[in-house]
Formats: sequence, structure tokens, C-alpha cells
Amino acid sequence: MKKIVVVALIMSILAMGLAGCSTKTSVKNDVPLQKVTVMLDWFPNTNHSGLYVAKDQGYYAEEGLDVNIIQAAEGGNPQLIAAGKTDFAISYQEEVTIARSQDIPVVAIAAVIQHNTSGFASPVSKNIKTPKDFEGKTYGGWGSPAETAVLKVLMDKYGADINKVKMVNVGSADFFASMEKGIDFSWIFEGWTGIEAKTKGIDLNFIKPKDVYNILDYYTPVIIAGENIISQDPELVKKFMKATTKGYNFAIDNPDKTAAILIKSVPELNKDLVIASQTYLSKEYKSDAPRWGEMKSEVWKDYAVFMFVYKLIDKNIQVEQAFTNKFLPE
Repeated sequence: MKKIVVVALIMSILAMGLAGCSTKTSVKNDVPLQKVTVMLDWFPNTNHSGLYVAKDQGYYAEEGLDVNIIQAAEGGNPQLIAAGKTDFAISYQEEVTIARSQDIPVVAIAAVIQHNTSGFASPVSKNIKTPKDFEGKTYGGWGSPAETAVLKVLMDKYGADINKVKMVNVGSADFFASMEKGIDFSWIFEGWTGIEAKTKGIDLNFIKPKDVYNILDYYTPVIIAGENIISQDPELVKKFMKATTKGYNFAIDNPDKTAAILIKSVPELNKDLVIASQTYLSKEYKSDAPRWGEMKSEVWKDYAVFMFVYKLIDKNIQVEQAFTNKFLPE
């Protein structure tokens, strides 16, 4: 899930240096555009489509912004935001919660997807149908304590013993390649790897944590900004979110056109996968929320309590400082 395609940090810093936050450029009619950077969490995919749409359709330019979308770099995105290395970034509720517990001043400003569409996937041949079936199997993850905590709470529900699971750190290894190298199950996003399995004709068993415990229906991914930019240039945040919201609303209403825009922007992506994934996510971006991006306080509170109880954070957080809906257009 939070597997990061590592791009050399020095290259990212150089790229961001070329597109610094405060510089200006001119376009036709001598209208100055403010250069802004937004850092992805992984390689470009349909979670990010609204960003690419907003750039391609000129929504950012309409707000006076020249947005540069850059790939993930070494180091967590909250830390890079706090260090001023990027203006905005894609992150996750658990990552923001950990950052806030460490007094890193980052704030979630929109939920990209309204519900947690991630889960534990395995080829049907592995016969893993419930968390009880994790016993005796090998899990391929990225080495986060959060994985162990979620696995434990799911297995406890079924009276299973997490100590009977072999944990292997596979980093950013491809899910399908991992399954051929002794891994039995991994944590994936249904809207990308799950869809990819269907395009490959591979049948998976898929266990969603949120279906076992509502508390695990948290926001992943989210868009984040730093407290500094929020306090010093709230108008920039407002303009960025206005255009980004238009991008995701376009993606909700026009999945085929959005897929074409993403493929044009990132031609190395698999066309069939993008089209199928975009169709799936068009229904998930907003889902049952009153508007795209909106977050609920109880979701942040409940998941923070979960993280504190399972010792994923040393102290609980003030959730009202961890997220805000105020920059979302009405």
C-alpha cells in the first residue's frame, strides 16, 4: 500500500528547486502564474487522476497556479512538507496521525477516496478466505508496525494467532511477482492492484479490514499541506483545492476522459489497467459523502485511538489539528 517507488532525493530536490514555491512565470496575456509543487506517494496512478485532470484542463491555470506534479522521494511526505521541500503531497491518515503525534506540523486538507478500499489479497489457490486463514501463511509487507497491528486486530476477531504468520518485508516489490516467490498474501489497493489482477485474469481472495472493523475505514490516501503554508498563504491553499476539487469532480463524472488524460500525461502506464481502474474509482472518490474530499472528525478520532491503543503512536493527537475541510469549495 504505502510502498514508495524510490526516486533519488537529490533529483527531487533539484526538480523542486527549479519549481520553487515562491517563483513566478508568465503565460499569454502576461498573466503571472505561481509555481506550486505537489508530491505523489507512489508512482502515478488513478488515485492521482484529479491532479492530472486539473493540470491538463487548465483548472490550476485558471486559479493562477502552475502546478508541477512530482514523484515520491526518499523520506516521508509529511517530513518533506514540514521541511518546505514541497507545497502539497499525497499521504495517508495513518501517516498524518503518526506525524502529528511527533509534532510534525502537517494537515490533511482532503480525502482522495472516501472509504478505505485497501485489503489483504491472495490468489484463490492459497485458500485464504478469512483472517483465521492467515495462520501458517507468509505475509509480504513493507515493514510497518501498522501492518502488524491491523493483522493482529483482524486475527483476534477470528481467534487466530498472529505469531503463526511469517512476516517478510518485500518493500515495493510487485504483488504478482511476490506471489510467485513464496509470499501468500499482501496488502493492496483494490482500485489498482485488485483491478490489475482482473485485467490479468487472476482470481484473488480479498479481505477488507473495514468489513471486519468499522474503525479501520479510515482515509487513504489524503492530500496534505503544512501548517506554515496554511497560516501564511491560505489563499494559495484555497486556490489549489478549488482547482483540485474540479479535477476530481471531472474524474467522477467522466471516467473515460479522465483515463485518457492520465494515459496522455503518463504514457508508460498500462492503458487497459488505467481505464478499468478509473471506472472503479469514479464511484469511490466521493461515494456517500456530501462532496468530494470531505472528512469526518469521528473517523480521525477513532483511528487515532486505535493507533494509540496498539502503540503505533506514543501519545494521542488533537484531531482538529490533523485535518480540515475549510479549504474545500462549498
